[in-house]
Amino acid sequence: MNRSSKAAAAALTAAGILAGGWAAAGPASAVDGAAPPPRERVLWGSVTIPPGRDGIVEASGLSGPALGFGSSLTLTAPSGARATGVPLTTAGYRGEVAPDGRTASYTATSVESPWQTGTFPFVLAVPADAVPGARLDGCVLRLADAEGAERASGGCQVTVGLPSPVLSRPESGVPLGYRPTASGTAYPGAQVTVSDQDGNEVCVDTAGADGAWRCAPGRDLPAGANRLQATATMNGVSASSEQIQISVGSSSAEASPVPAR
Repeated sequence: MNRSSKAAAAALTAAGILAGGWAAAGPASAVDGAAPPPRERVLWGSVTIPPGRDGIVEASGLSGPALGFGSSLTLTAPSGARATGVPLTTAGYRGEVAPDGRTASYTATSVESPWQTGTFPFVLAVPADAVPGARLDGCVLRLADAEGAERASGGCQVTVGLPSPVLSRPESGVPLGYRPTASGTAYPGAQVTVSDQDGNEVCVDTAGADGAWRCAPGRDLPAGANRLQATATMNGVSASSEQIQISVGSSSAEASPVPAR
């Protein structure tokens, strides 16, 4: 994978897309002697968003009675995160984000049977000081009819991810010795593993307080063309760098010792 395609994949991963589905629930209890309207529940997956980044949560596929003009779909942001956008551009819906970022919603303005087709994206922002691997609780979704009566509810799991590490050396396209030193930056405290094109471990280091890491192979790399990639791991979450193309054995240069930070 070249740098441009890897960057596109990284952008998609950073977006943190979450697809949700809707499924029928059991009957609700009666209120004041009358059965309430049929209800459904929302089935959610999980989404991972790095600190200081935005992620998109998408709800889709409502099954059950059609809800018409004036019905609304509302997302309550999980603890520690904020709703920042409602990017749907499909005609027939009005999006709105509360000033405090606690909720965001779509309201049906013209369609006769909304929520049963298409997807409904909500943008969530995770603060820069969030701890990678942490689960942010309290993500709630509520579907209500035009009178405000709840017709479906559910939630989603938001996990704080890791920013992608940077593999800055060795430089791509430069002839290398058999044990080239790798270095770059990553989230402070994350373990960084450099792997070759076959997934074999090349070397490992832990990012320092300044995010810098550096390591060198303990054995010679195979001669010829290869690819390197760095993967950072911390608290059960991980992220990978772009791959870089290298050529090993085209130079008589030997790897220099890894200097202490």
